[in-house]
Amino acid sequence: MVAFPRHAGTLHVLVAIMATPLAAATPPPLEGINLAAERAAIARFQDHDQRLQDMGWRLVRGNAAFCPQVIPSIGLQLQDAASYGRPEIARAALGLTGDFAVQTVAAGSPAQQAGSLTRNREITRLERFDPNGWPAGAQLDWQRLARAHDHITAMLTDHGGIAIGFADGAAVRVQPALVCATRFELMGEGTAAVADGTRVVIGIEAPGFADDDAMFAAMLAHELAHNLLGHAAWLDRKGRAAGQSRRTEREADRLMPWLLANAGFAPEVAVGFMQAWGPRLPAGRLIAPTHDSWTRRVRAIAAELPLIAAARAVEGEADWRRHFRREIVPDDGG
Repeated sequence: MVAFPRHAGTLHVLVAIMATPLAAATPPPLEGINLAAERAAIARFQDHDQRLQDMGWRLVRGNAAFCPQVIPSIGLQLQDAASYGRPEIARAALGLTGDFAVQTVAAGSPAQQAGSLTRNREITRLERFDPNGWPAGAQLDWQRLARAHDHITAMLTDHGGIAIGFADGAAVRVQPALVCATRFELMGEGTAAVADGTRVVIGIEAPGFADDDAMFAAMLAHELAHNLLGHAAWLDRKGRAAGQSRRTEREADRLMPWLLANAGFAPEVAVGFMQAWGPRLPAGRLIAPTHDSWTRRVRAIAAELPLIAAARAVEGEADWRRHFRREIVPDDGG
């Protein structure tokens, strides 16, 4: 079975139309390959990525007014067949003549609203460039895909929109919305959920995928909070001693309900998330030096709820930029 790239890409732009028909004949080197099974495996990955991008978009779009750094985005996730373990199988399974196609489009994003774009539509132009002509690295190399997403962001920043051309000769131009400057990426293996300052990376086996949308969004909101609060850079400067990490984890817990509120979820979901997941942690994690006990974490999250309610009652929104109490000062090393 074709291996998936380690990094699926980024939450960036949006597109949708009819998928290209599958090739009528399988080339001789692919004899014996079950293309239906390959399509199903790719579709499973894309379904998980779709959910990640949908919930991620709600969070970064809903909180854009309060984020310290924003970027233009239209909600598109691309795929590059050359980044798979067996690119020729991926192309045959998806009916592609080239390498680039739509991976996912985030619900509610500008390109979805344009109404002309869908999963697996083959792409031959990003503004003036055909990304298929860029040199590809070794199998499982995701760097060309990252370059394509970076190029999209540059076009959105410089030109206020991007023209996307398709293999059938059609094209669409999409204009962006501003979102918090974090990308969401799905990994083809593992259960990890981590934030590195600019990305939230989730393993396809992460248990949160089994939860409902609100609980899944709460998990993402905790990781997103680390990025929005500058925790990775602060820990790089201050060191990653247990006490320092615990302070950043406490802040991420406490910001979680604010982010959920602005994304259209009940902020109380953050409390429910910790109540559900805290007891499931291995016993040693309940008193891990890098995290408070889960019961203390529940109390800290719950203490934010009246603050959120008060802010919304007066201002109509949960402006955490003004009303959230920081425990660290990221720009002075405090």
